[in-house]
Amino acid sequence: MTKIQFRRKLIVIILLCVAVTGAVVRHYAERGTTTRDIATLLMVLWVPIIGNVIAWLIGKLPRRAPPPEPVTFDALGAFTPHLQVEVTLRPTALPVHDVPLAAGEYRCALVIDNEGFSARWFVPPGEMLERGKPHSLEVEFLAPALARPRFAQGADFRVLVGDSFIADGRVLRTL
Repeated sequence: MTKIQFRRKLIVIILLCVAVTGAVVRHYAERGTTTRDIATLLMVLWVPIIGNVIAWLIGKLPRRAPPPEPVTFDALGAFTPHLQVEVTLRPTALPVHDVPLAAGEYRCALVIDNEGFSARWFVPPGEMLERGKPHSLEVEFLAPALARPRFAQGADFRVLVGDSFIADGRVLRTL
């Protein structure tokens, strides 16, 4: 035991003894006397120590293992399609933002009913997806074991990016 631990333990014992003494004196003192008020004050001196004792007990509880790192598309590596879908991009509210989607990777959530599944899809180089027209794309799920049962051939879904639904889609076939 270190010097600091010994001193802390001694302080806790002394304050506990003072509180017990205050409780005994308060029990036998007449109501409304100064002696009873001082005894009550001695009992209250124990209150700050209770927090330290509780913190010490919580520190003695075994710790749980940290949660596993979440799986991301970056960890998955190469694109492996799970579905062939037909997606129709919705027009935006502002005509200035109503532009086609350029080539590249897009990450989103595919939503069926009130369930969303993380997914990504690619627009091939040299192509652009125009709004309002259907486009056939391949989609990869982050957790295919959970998502595939919900996305049967012919299932309708919506594409969620951030807090906006940007497209409607339909499953053409599973891969």
